[in-house]
Amino acid sequence: MRKSFFIAIIVCFAGLWHSGFSQGNTDHQKARLEQNKAIVRGYMEEVFNKGNIAAFDDYLTEATLFNNKPGIRPMVFGGMLQSMRKAFPDFHMTIEDQIAEGDKVVTRVTVTGTHQGEYRGIPATGKHIKYMGIAIDRIADGKVVEMWHQADTVSMLQQIGAMPSPEQAKKQE
Repeated sequence: MRKSFFIAIIVCFAGLWHSGFSQGNTDHQKARLEQNKAIVRGYMEEVFNKGNIAAFDDYLTEATLFNNKPGIRPMVFGGMLQSMRKAFPDFHMTIEDQIAEGDKVVTRVTVTGTHQGEYRGIPATGKHIKYMGIAIDRIADGKVVEMWHQADTVSMLQQIGAMPSPEQAKKQE
């Protein structure tokens, strides 16, 4: 009887210890996921919305991989972003949703701006744009190390008149 009593106590303490450990581990994982989301929010605000190219170093590494544009490095991407901000000085990304799992963060954004400068050879139109995008970023050691960004640039080009919308194309037929 005494032996089974001690075994029951050991099993009980083991269960309590394990559940406490698991909870602590879950809390740590949740905190890491929130930190990863904050890193993505940070670069989107600082680099994209404020145009602070120097902030790349705070959020990305020199070796960050831009999967949509192989061979592009942060400084080249920064130049592309600067030309976008010249064409759309009020360029702004609004985060609509953000989901984190493991080392990846998925962010759905709405992009807005006014076409006030040349963009890809298209003279300023003064037209306001609004389109959607999705970013998947992989985080390691507190920095974005890999990116997949998709944006509805066709919609944006249609809005500035550089490309006909499906309705306009039907009318031309």
